[in-house]
Amino acid sequence: MTESLDLSPVWLTLKLAATTTLILLLLGTPIAWWLAQTKSRFKATISAVVALPLILPPTVLGFYLLVLMGPNGGVGAITSALGLGYLPFTFFGLVIGSVLYSLPFVVQPLQNSFEALDSRSLEVAATLRAGPWDRFFSVVLPLSRPGFLTAAVLGFAHTVGEFGVVLMIGGNIPGETRTLSVAIYDHVEALEYTQAHWLAGGLIIFSFLTLLVVYFPPGRSAQSRVRP
Repeated sequence: MTESLDLSPVWLTLKLAATTTLILLLLGTPIAWWLAQTKSRFKATISAVVALPLILPPTVLGFYLLVLMGPNGGVGAITSALGLGYLPFTFFGLVIGSVLYSLPFVVQPLQNSFEALDSRSLEVAATLRAGPWDRFFSVVLPLSRPGFLTAAVLGFAHTVGEFGVVLMIGGNIPGETRTLSVAIYDHVEALEYTQAHWLAGGLIIFSFLTLLVVYFPPGRSAQSRVRP
């Protein structure tokens, strides 16, 4: 007889992905706008830093975040002094790790979308005495909606599928840091293949639907895909 399937990792993962995506959109939008508009000599360096999680092993990022947020790290010293305790093995620690690890999946589609904008629209708005903020909210944001959709979907989906970072920072605390990917690993390790099949199969379906949103129709997201 198979054991009942524990869905708490699913709800925790969805909560983590939603929180991370919201923070990434707020944080990634100004970064992407700056990268799309600047001619600074530091653009290449900042772009490389943003894209680093694309090739950096997640365990490496998770390890250094664990050190920084721990008792002997600079971030840990600050959070401890503020009475917040230490962030490793907490939900908020997972959020920080997820934001850093999924950053390029939000910034790059937004940057591509901003770079593809017709500059004449901004010039017309400027001639109508629209200020920088007004031009951004009334012209840039509406024209960049496909890019924002792609960024939100990719950021959310990438967070759902995280394993190495969340395992290093959060461990495996049921109801607190045990995400979907960690739960699948636990079931496989315990030879509970039925439970692993249910969770893994659901993740496959979710990933496929995510790709449909990003690529269908193709013309909608062609300008805002993540760069290889």
